[in-house]
Amino acid sequence: MEKIIKTEYGEEMQKSYLDYSMSVITARAIPDARDGLKPVQRRVLYDMSELRTTHDKPHKKSARIVGDAMGKYHPHGDSSIYETLVVMSQAWKKGMPLVDGHGNFGSIEGDGAAAMRYTEARLRKFTEDVYLKDLDKTVEYVPNYDGDTVEPEVLPVRVPNLLINGADGIAVGMSTSIPPHNLGEVCDACIAYIKNRDITIPELLRIMPGPDFPTGGIVANKSDLQLIYMTGIGKLKLRGKVEVELGRRKTDKDKLIISEIPYTMIGAGIGKFLEDVADLVEKKILPEIVDISNQSDKDGMRIVLELKKDADINKITNILYKKTKLEDTFGVNMLAIAHGRPETLDLKGILSNYLDFQYENQTKKYNVLLAKALDKQEVEEGLIRACDVIDDIIRIIRTSKTREQAKERIMGDLGFTERQTQAILEMRLYKLIGLEVDALIAENKETKKNIKRYREILKSKDSMDDVLIKDLEEIKKEYAIPRRTRLEDAAEAVYEEPAIEEEEVVFVMDKFGYCKTIDRAVYDRNAEIIETDYKFVVPVWNIDKLCFFTSAGNMHSVKVLDIPAGKMKDKGTPLDNLCKFSSDKEEILAVHPTAEMDGHSMVFVTADGLVKKVSCTEFETNNRTVASTKLADGDKLVSVILINVPETDIVFVTDNDYVLRFPMSEVSEMKKTSKGEKGMKLGKGESVVSAWLIGATNAIKVRGRDLQIGRLSVSHRYGRGSKVRPQ
Repeated sequence: MEKIIKTEYGEEMQKSYLDYSMSVITARAIPDARDGLKPVQRRVLYDMSELRTTHDKPHKKSARIVGDAMGKYHPHGDSSIYETLVVMSQAWKKGMPLVDGHGNFGSIEGDGAAAMRYTEARLRKFTEDVYLKDLDKTVEYVPNYDGDTVEPEVLPVRVPNLLINGADGIAVGMSTSIPPHNLGEVCDACIAYIKNRDITIPELLRIMPGPDFPTGGIVANKSDLQLIYMTGIGKLKLRGKVEVELGRRKTDKDKLIISEIPYTMIGAGIGKFLEDVADLVEKKILPEIVDISNQSDKDGMRIVLELKKDADINKITNILYKKTKLEDTFGVNMLAIAHGRPETLDLKGILSNYLDFQYENQTKKYNVLLAKALDKQEVEEGLIRACDVIDDIIRIIRTSKTREQAKERIMGDLGFTERQTQAILEMRLYKLIGLEVDALIAENKETKKNIKRYREILKSKDSMDDVLIKDLEEIKKEYAIPRRTRLEDAAEAVYEEPAIEEEEVVFVMDKFGYCKTIDRAVYDRNAEIIETDYKFVVPVWNIDKLCFFTSAGNMHSVKVLDIPAGKMKDKGTPLDNLCKFSSDKEEILAVHPTAEMDGHSMVFVTADGLVKKVSCTEFETNNRTVASTKLADGDKLVSVILINVPETDIVFVTDNDYVLRFPMSEVSEMKKTSKGEKGMKLGKGESVVSAWLIGATNAIKVRGRDLQIGRLSVSHRYGRGSKVRPQ
């Protein structure tokens, strides 16, 4: 029988959204504070261990790993799984790569990895030893997504992976960004924390002074690190490493060599940096640079800037830091899932979660080892005693009719336990050789010694600490690498923009979208030709910005200085190179300098006859592209008019030659986010094609011919207008 449950729509939406948010936060985007891994990373590593893709085995096809992980543990699509596999193999992204990739796994310059069918992968020895060791003795297992098998809740990672490899992820309403650190320093900090739980963060920072990025570079605000690690949030100022290479001969040019880049420049940032430097050279901001080349190879990063003779190297370096991504900011937000909920952790918080996790793992591990050792001791003592009464055992076996009868008689007559009796019945005769018996006795002594040690570790916190410290020391000894990132308090990069001489220029753009600025004197001499040849002709000061209003309801703003200057015969630059249009059908309707718009309003008219007035203060923004109005589906802007004359009338023209004139006082002022109000009554399938302001012009165009505005009668907004024919 069906039962209908009535509930408030708002309550149901709120509950569903919260459930979705928590699912994204805890099960996808944010790492666990215990092993420092996101679920997809954990599942890929566990699946690779299940597939036996260990460091001493041949590489296995990536597609096989991805398919197996998706089918068993992570049903969220193959692209996210393969991307995770790729990132875990990239030495320029991870402090300690976890996967050994074979084939094209991308490059530091932003080249993507080959398709998964072309690449192969296997685990690194470091991953096996530090991330997957004792997997069967420590962590809890939980059902997979369909209950068909089980997967580990977390991996038994023996170091604070949250620090070593860092983390980044964007969830719903929160994000995490943790920089990578040096393995050896992190191990030393853990040991210091184990020895003294009351150690302060400044004391820890003497041992682990700060981040260590795989790309090297410089952290230029060392004095801010203490506050960052005490709060879990902050900003790192990263710089690339710039070295000077002087010319050996008089004919050789001096060079600036960038051998290390900021971590944030990984990927497309290198290409963008080269473009930015070339742009600075073209704008005469860095005229001392005569050549730019990227000579990076498998041996390392090497970006070469050749300089003119006697160039001011300090000035060039400052400009590079100030005007390019050679100096960048890395936002730190040490957010992780701790005790089942997202929490921003300080340095001690990360180490505390790590150490509690290690105590829990080691307790489980040594309880398992103790149980196995006790079972082994029982068997060994039974076999040793069996050697002394072997004749009685043989007699019982020979006179018994069944295995069960022999088992019961050995237990009853000779006093062996069931476990010992089972081992005796399975014992081979060669075990009775003297040397074998001696080896068994020696093995039993070792087992007793292990049992004593396991009990001591489980009973004493100091003994457990000694185990953890020894573990960390061994990991550091085998896998630690030298620090790559330099920490310092660098002086602020100083660059004073050269004073720009203000001058009036004229912006011109033809009907094909090619634009340029020309000197005002050139325009004055050729005004008639220019007005005829160009669609837009706008006088403007070179320090101003131009605002381009389009039919798609967007406003694109461009600095006049960014528009290349040209001569009369020059074709100009496509406006597409300066603005990012949403489509090829986005038409420029109006072009206005910001100085001309100041203190005025704009009128927006759409094809569906909607109209509104918007204050120009709404368009004051530093963004290159913003929405200038909201459009209904299928609608478009047909006119954008600047009101810089006294209050007057507005005229609508439709594609059926209907014309409506009404006072501007009837048009309401609205926000740019509104659609507007009805301005004209339209026939079926009819559209407004243009709008005009009286005062801005004396005549309007109807089918390409002039119609004198003064002859039009004034009506009211939302009227039908009059059918007219152009003179």
